Formats: sequence, structure tokens, C-alpha cells
Amino acid sequence: MAYQSIDGVQYEKELLDLAKEHTTGRGEGKLSKDEVVDLFKSANDGPGVTDTEKRTLEYIRNNFEFTDAAAKDFDEAFAAL
Repeated sequence: MAYQSIDGVQYEKELLDLAKEHTTGRGEGKLSKDEVVDLFKSANDGPGVTDTEKRTLEYIRNNFEFTDAAAKDFDEAFAAL
């Protein structure tokens, strides 16, 4: 697992890259419902979601744009962790 440090805080690089990939290129630049599913699948790739993965998901929620429906799904999925 690779990490990326932002402002001295360690995050999971794979999750950050996935969020960036989903918000660049074609499309509206916002994370969609399907892309939120991808993020949580990636975070839950091992025996559970680690503290670093949770912190990374929080960072993504606070620093990336979401469609309204995707934001609702994200918040519900994060609350269930």
C-alpha cells in the first residue's frame, strides 16, 4: 500500500488517485454514485477499512465535488464504517 502525505498527514495514494481519475477528463468533474461505490470497494479491499483509508475518505469528501445523490450515498456508506 502506497501513501501520500498532504500537509503532514498520511493518506492512501490509491484512493486519492481513484478520486482524481474520476473527476478529471470527460464528465462534469464531480464524483457520481457509481464512482462512490468504486471508492468504497477500493477502501474495503482487505480485512476491513483501515484508519488511513477512513482518513483518506474523509479527505476526499471534504476536498472533491460530488453530485447530490453521490454525496448522500457517500455519507451513508461512511457512517456505516
